[in-house]
Amino acid sequence: VQLQASGGGLVQPGGSLRLSCAASGTIYGIVNNRWYRQAPGKQRELVATIGNGGTTNYADSVKGRFTISRDNAKNTVYLQMNSLKPEDTAVYYCNVQSIVRDYWGQGTQVTVSS
Repeated sequence: VQLQASGGGLVQPGGSLRLSCAASGTIYGIVNNRWYRQAPGKQRELVATIGNGGTTNYADSVKGRFTISRDNAKNTVYLQMNSLKPEDTAVYYCNVQSIVRDYWGQGTQVTVSS
């Protein structure tokens, strides 16, 4: 199973983007779906998590602006990003944590700039 992340791009401060992470097949035993990001020169950081039961958690820096959601029928996880700031600029990676192993998408670039 492979993860395909999409939806990144260039957006002005205050704008919105929706990232998608589609799995090529069904992953069994999912514990969490997560979005991470990595800005140039910085370590990868956890941005948002949605648990198998639907519980969500967010980094303090994105609370109230980002929303993670999941469509099980489409094997797809989304990250709705509103009120984007220049400091949100990074490569965003999706991750699936299962009871067997972790899966990673290839990353999608988000650039917030005027």
